Amino acid sequence: MPNKGRLHEPSVELLERAGLHVVDGADRKLHAETVDPDVTILFARAADIPEYVSDGAADVGITGLDQVAEARRENLVELLDLEFGSCKLVLAAPEDGDIATVGDLDGGRVATEFPNVTREFLDEQGVDAEITEVSGATELTPHVDIADAIVDITSTGTTLRMNRLSVVADVLESSVRLFAREDTRDHEKVRQVETALGSVLAADGKRYLMMNTPADALDEVKEVLPGMGGPTVMDIAGSDDVAVHAVVDDSEVFETINALKDVGASDVLVTEIERLVE
Repeated sequence: MPNKGRLHEPSVELLERAGLHVVDGADRKLHAETVDPDVTILFARAADIPEYVSDGAADVGITGLDQVAEARRENLVELLDLEFGSCKLVLAAPEDGDIATVGDLDGGRVATEFPNVTREFLDEQGVDAEITEVSGATELTPHVDIADAIVDITSTGTTLRMNRLSVVADVLESSVRLFAREDTRDHEKVRQVETALGSVLAADGKRYLMMNTPADALDEVKEVLPGMGGPTVMDIAGSDDVAVHAVVDDSEVFETINALKDVGASDVLVTEIERLVE
């Protein structure tokens, strides 16, 4: 997983929420144990992670789709979109320049940290352009006559605007992914890691509702609840009421509670869900 940068903390947080607590993962360490003795974390540059997994140094990896696409390792398979680190690879050119479409770049020069993704994109567009690989300050290159355009990562577009660049075309939409080698994707421990992380993602935006309701109002309560696969209903000892439990989307909680009260539900309790194994 990433050793630093904008992907590091969210990756660690996701593992913690999934129950794979990091043990002694101090800064600058290259590896750390987890509470599962069969799961060890290796910390590496985001760009190097696809190679580590492909070559067998690790069995699964967490990094951006942009890095996986650039690595061009055919034995890697995606397991999960981890739904953070969203960004785009875009083709951008000077605002006051001559490049307004991808076709305008034919015969021109492109600077990028992603030469493989860029070449594939240009080939798909039928554009022949010279690609110069750079390792940083990509936005500067059109202003010092190194390139006519760039392919670079953007999240909000602020950096491009600050450097008087405008987006010509989207190249690739990216977010952080969990991926593995083809020969390890069905390994029991890999599946366990995938399930653990997936359960956190499935719980995001969900709430657990518990309530009491008269038994004769149960059908009306079921019609109100927008839950997953129907609610759980349990008898309450010594009472004519029943207990009803359901999972609902957070965005529906407000209206759902009011509707439940209208059909006779009481003692409604709403709690967060840490993990949800579907």
